[in-house]
Amino acid sequence: MLEKTYKYISLFAFVICIACNENIKTNKEQTMKVDKKQHKEVVYQVFTRLFGNTNTTNKPWGTIEENGVGKFNDFSDNALKEIKDLGVTYIWYTGIPHHDVIRDYTKYGISNDDPDIVKGRAGSPYAVKDYYNVDPDLAIDPSKRLEEFKALIKRTHKNGLKVIIDIVPNHVARNYHSITNPVGVEDFGASDDKTVTYKVNNNFYYNPGEYFQIPDFQDGYQPLGGEKNPLSDGKFQEVPAKWTGNGSRLSKPHYNDWYETVKINYGIRPDGQKDFDSLSVGFDNEDYKAHFEFWKDKTVPNSWIKFRDIALYWLDFGVDGFRFDMAELVPVEFWSYLNSSIKMKKNEVFILAEVYNPDLYRDYIRKGKMDYLYDKVQLYDTIKHIMQGHGKTDYIPGIQDYLKDIEHNMLHFLENHDEQRIASPEFAGNAEKGKPAMVVSATISTSPTMIYFGQELGEPAAERGGFGSPSRTSIFDYVGVPHLQRWVNNKQFDGGQSTSEELKLRDFYKRLLNFTINSSALMGNYEDIHNFNREQTEWYNDQVLSFVRWSDDEKLIMISNFNAENTYGFELGLPQDIIKKWNLKDGDYQVNDQLYKTYGSVLKVQNNQARVRVDIKPLESFILKLK
Repeated sequence: MLEKTYKYISLFAFVICIACNENIKTNKEQTMKVDKKQHKEVVYQVFTRLFGNTNTTNKPWGTIEENGVGKFNDFSDNALKEIKDLGVTYIWYTGIPHHDVIRDYTKYGISNDDPDIVKGRAGSPYAVKDYYNVDPDLAIDPSKRLEEFKALIKRTHKNGLKVIIDIVPNHVARNYHSITNPVGVEDFGASDDKTVTYKVNNNFYYNPGEYFQIPDFQDGYQPLGGEKNPLSDGKFQEVPAKWTGNGSRLSKPHYNDWYETVKINYGIRPDGQKDFDSLSVGFDNEDYKAHFEFWKDKTVPNSWIKFRDIALYWLDFGVDGFRFDMAELVPVEFWSYLNSSIKMKKNEVFILAEVYNPDLYRDYIRKGKMDYLYDKVQLYDTIKHIMQGHGKTDYIPGIQDYLKDIEHNMLHFLENHDEQRIASPEFAGNAEKGKPAMVVSATISTSPTMIYFGQELGEPAAERGGFGSPSRTSIFDYVGVPHLQRWVNNKQFDGGQSTSEELKLRDFYKRLLNFTINSSALMGNYEDIHNFNREQTEWYNDQVLSFVRWSDDEKLIMISNFNAENTYGFELGLPQDIIKKWNLKDGDYQVNDQLYKTYGSVLKVQNNQARVRVDIKPLESFILKLK
């Protein structure tokens, strides 16, 4: 969700934690064994309704007719081929499940949505109204929207990519109602006892005898920007009032609450007690099959079953993975139940989740059976500070050390729909500043890398779509994405209208991502050499980062310069243990950059010392491969 209410651990506190915590669990018994794949995965997150939109009007609060919208069919074979050629293995189609939207689709049997409980005109993709259907905006023929999405899945697979979609188990739209439930499936809340606040098999929490009230909007906000609408009357009929998605129990939630959604009940009483079984001691070391067996004869809350059925429905439909929104707001036992059920049906499913509390990472990976979590609070936040000019690379090795037992499970990114665009003034103000950060993010671990559509072209998200403000591409309104639109070039997908700077940036991403998915070293070993060089190397400083990656057949030295103004020259050193692990004998070894293949140097090894001359320009990175 865009409006996160979780109070993130500060960078300062995190650094102190690394320095003083002697109880971090990293011994062999506590380290999770990971079945690593033969290559890194790269996820391309695309906001589906914006990708193919070539309309450049961008009127605030504009309608589809005014601002346009992209469709499933815009992901043509040519478009998908270009995405794959960028170095992508998975495409995350964001905004697929049918969510609230302010547009009249009543002739297709879809009820109109109330602007008083919808953010923006196109609606939040995280206020899902019908889990068994897809956003009608995305279809050429809304009556055949499921068929059109299935065709997109097949087209995506044909072009060598796998498909991820969102599931949002923490909450649903206030007006959830499915018109396409499979036989035997009933809506959330349909059988709830609304006379009580809580029952274990109620899907929602209630305030009996109280009416839901629209929040008092602030900062001059008005639904639809003040445009008149028959349903926009400051009221929404909900009796009794339900608890709001972010956990607010108020019948009149605050403007900053997730007022458009309602909280799902997972069998946790209002006082925090759990009405479901806990996993046995030591179960964090068991595989998904053991977790599945554990739950097989257990009685679980009704909401668990509903979301299990939803996930299995979409697996049958053809999707290859899920991104779970705000997973840490849902009990870890549910994830054990759900993800083991998913894995039993299709073991190779890609499961990604939002968890922002580092203290919970290992529980959600080991007990909850998540494949991957966002590395947001640690690596992303730290790199962002460095890119903005007020952070130090000295913190990054400590992060990797803290995460070394789960490094494979921590997905890396620099942009997504919740975060500011790198090129926006509120972030770095210059897409070029993303280059060293992207090299580090994509090569420092075996984990997947994710980029957000338009990131590879330097999109700054300067438009004001309606709900929300610039710096993030709007996920609530009908807008165009200018930098992407120039590359889309009237759906030729060839960059025909792109500037030379945009094409050079895309070329950088293409070189980097394709290298990462073909490198054996990046699925092998890692060691920090930054701290060694901070102590041993003149002119090496806290704006530069270096580390090594290696496998049996590939040895890499990674160096990135985060400074936008200064060139640095130094004799980069390798510690003695790397000399030994790489079996380097005295002599000279040629090293060549793998990104642009125009830079080379010589690694000189003598008397257990190894040095390589590096001259690195502002915002430049080298991936030096040992011949």
